[in-house]
Amino acid sequence: MYDFRPDETLPKAERYRQLCAAADALTAGEPDAVANMANVAALIGEFVPGLNWAGFYRAIDDVLVLGPFVGRPACIRIPFGQGVCGAAATSGKTLLVPDVHAFPGHIACDAASRSELVVPVMRDGAAVAVIDLDSPHLAHFDAEDAAGVEALAALLAPGI
Repeated sequence: MYDFRPDETLPKAERYRQLCAAADALTAGEPDAVANMANVAALIGEFVPGLNWAGFYRAIDDVLVLGPFVGRPACIRIPFGQGVCGAAATSGKTLLVPDVHAFPGHIACDAASRSELVVPVMRDGAAVAVIDLDSPHLAHFDAEDAAGVEALAALLAPGI
């Protein structure tokens, strides 16, 4: 049994370091991408406070297809270039959106979401997935969150 629980008193950067260490421990040597994404989605839900949704969209033929997640049911397919997830997948760049209602073309899968952080998982110069975090709080994410999830994406890139 795994029992990865963050110390909630730790600084944010240390929580992300521990999240990456836990993700590495769970995914090391496991060749199944879906299993790896499922465990990491659960870890994100444990380690990152203030979320209402956290998970993965997998890149399949210029469409993002819903992968493992924690939260309410979500949009199943998002074309590259559409919404926050599609824009991040197309650009290969992290998108930190303090108010999703101000993002042109935002796709509302959960009406409770107010801010979003999307980090592409890059392999050989192309997005193979995105990590999507939603919060019901405006401006919930900051540069420290972006850096932490980018480190997680880099760690996961070979195994998903």
